[in-house]
Amino acid sequence: MDPPQGSPQSSPDAQGSRQRSMDASQGLRQPLMDTPQGSRQPRQQQYQPRRPDPPSGGDGLFNAVVTIFLFVLVVVLLVSSSTTGSSLSILHQVPEGHVGVYWRGGALLEATTDPGFHWKLPLITQFEPIQVTIQTDQVRDIPCGTKGGVMISFDKIEVVNRLRKSYVYQTLHEYGVYYDKTWIYDKIHHEINQFCSAHTLQQVYIDMFDQIDEKVKDSIQADCTRYAPGIEIISVRVTKPNIPVSIKRNFELMEEERTKALIAIEKQKVAEKEAETQKKIALSEAEKNAQVSQIQMEQKLMEKNSAKRQEEIENEMYIAREKSQADANFYRVMKEAEANRLKLTPEFLELKFIEAIANNSKIFFGEKVPSMVMDQRLLGNFLDGISKKGRVDV
Repeated sequence: MDPPQGSPQSSPDAQGSRQRSMDASQGLRQPLMDTPQGSRQPRQQQYQPRRPDPPSGGDGLFNAVVTIFLFVLVVVLLVSSSTTGSSLSILHQVPEGHVGVYWRGGALLEATTDPGFHWKLPLITQFEPIQVTIQTDQVRDIPCGTKGGVMISFDKIEVVNRLRKSYVYQTLHEYGVYYDKTWIYDKIHHEINQFCSAHTLQQVYIDMFDQIDEKVKDSIQADCTRYAPGIEIISVRVTKPNIPVSIKRNFELMEEERTKALIAIEKQKVAEKEAETQKKIALSEAEKNAQVSQIQMEQKLMEKNSAKRQEEIENEMYIAREKSQADANFYRVMKEAEANRLKLTPEFLELKFIEAIANNSKIFFGEKVPSMVMDQRLLGNFLDGISKKGRVDV
């Protein structure tokens, strides 16, 4: 008999056990067989009841795996649906850097949730994650017209902003989930057009290009502070605008000429610096030579002064030596004069006269001898005068 539909099929082990039971029962009903001796004896068979097979563990393991798989699938579906804001999800996840915002029956709830897993009522409460960390919004293709009527466009403007966590409910209540479209995307278009219409192409493209980001940032932040205080504009980065090709070529030519002029000016400055450097080198060399000459002259003057002083000392020594020698000679002469004065007696003079006469190798005799040799009378008178002078001195 076929098993009913939906019932589980019997396993191979169960079929084998039933087949073995049938074989055993048939063996009991087999007729007697002849023995080899020709006598008929009943065939002895021992029937041992077979132990039931242990239940197979494959079915239980399979059921457990299927159960775990279904549970994981349900959880993944619930979590994945929570990230898309589905109203059918029960469990939802708030990612890091966001807060969970909820609507119940279309009304925004004031309560928010932090990052993590949270529960909500399906079909009644809607959920949306709102980023409260720093984010960068890129506004692309912004056309504008300058004061002179030239149409230009900005390919991309990046706005770094942040929604304060404490102002999430107020901002979303007034401007909705897409608050950045009102206060960033549309506001950037408005501010760029305002700036371009008030300035010429020269100012927008070259002269005041470095001021556009600060002016746009200040303007957006001022309006956000007044109407949407939860939005904080951190910085604005503006790319170079696209201008007509002919005008761009003119600007490039002007920039080339300006570059050539700057190069000429820089060359002139370099030449001036080189000349100034040469001048400073020459002045330094002249000052060095002057200082060296002055030092050499001072050295020569010092040598001359030293030589002069040395000569003065030598002269003083010579004068002192000559003076000492003169004094000594004067003293010697004076002493000799005193000695001679004491020795000049008539007797001594007569003795000297006689010695002088005696020392002559030749003696002349005759009538003219008195004229050659001193007269005795003159000699006597001389000696008498000396003796008288000596007595007067005494």
